[in-house]
Amino acid sequence: MVAETTLSVDDLIAPLFIREGIDEPQPIDSLPGVAQHTLDSAMAEARELRDLGIPAVLLFGVPAEKDDVGSGAWDPEGIVQVALQRMKAEFGDTLVLIADLCVDEYTTHGHCGIVDADGNVDNDATVANYQRIAVAQATAGADIVAPSGMMDGQVGAIRAALDLAGFETTSILAYAAKYASSFYGPFRDAVDVTIADGGDRKGYQQDPRNGREAMSEIRADIAEGADIIMVKPAMAYLDIILRARLETDLPIAAYHVSGEYAMLKAAEANGWIDGDAAALESLIAIKRAGADMILTYLARSVAETLTNHRPAITGGPRAITSAKPELTRGIGG
Repeated sequence: MVAETTLSVDDLIAPLFIREGIDEPQPIDSLPGVAQHTLDSAMAEARELRDLGIPAVLLFGVPAEKDDVGSGAWDPEGIVQVALQRMKAEFGDTLVLIADLCVDEYTTHGHCGIVDADGNVDNDATVANYQRIAVAQATAGADIVAPSGMMDGQVGAIRAALDLAGFETTSILAYAAKYASSFYGPFRDAVDVTIADGGDRKGYQQDPRNGREAMSEIRADIAEGADIIMVKPAMAYLDIILRARLETDLPIAAYHVSGEYAMLKAAEANGWIDGDAAALESLIAIKRAGADMILTYLARSVAETLTNHRPAITGGPRAITSAKPELTRGIGG
């Protein structure tokens, strides 16, 4: 009765990995319980997530072939575009479809854009390709595009391209504060990405030591037309989520990333923590900091916990609320 923060299924977004050229789902060793899906198994998983009340999924593609510019990301027959078409046809407005908008999964070098002769990412050339991806994803059925490459000016350019193509109502979830984090390792296993020549993304992702810089990036994305802003990772950057909440009334998303998930799963497997309780406590902390929605690999298990009315946190009465059984049509908390 006196709990200040509530967590419900409505707050959750489930990431899905869809891979070309496989006949059955492939488990991801560093992400226990998560798999690379076929198109058919992704459809089945999305259907079950929707029926649990989870309002949205975020789609990542793992192509069979890659090239220097990541052209598969905007190919109408690319894996994500095909998945979007099938999901939109089946689920309509009962499941919000979010498409990751980047090229790292599609490039031979593993960077989030076009790399010049000196090995640096060409910001402007990359943004032009992001425009092509956004239109391809919206055409295929994406309700929301989620540019994650952290290129300067990407949100404004994508908004202009979508509007010009007649997709004025397609929303942009901007990875506004995305840090060059050590917690992304399992994700790169999931999308088969290795950065060439031992490189990194510190040139375009944020320094973990900087907080004010994050607010500058967030303000810039808001000014360019972002509909939702993202902080990534979540648990190690709760202070940034809070500062963003105090800065803007826009919806705030937080990505509880692969490494944060994997640590919980490893500790649970060793019997060091109560996995269900720790999962809920982690997501409650993110919500308490100010996030309206949480992207997490825990989405399915937490939704099952909530809909089954199981205890929220060991030893604490009514620490979270249970989700309503009916489906939602939005992604708010």
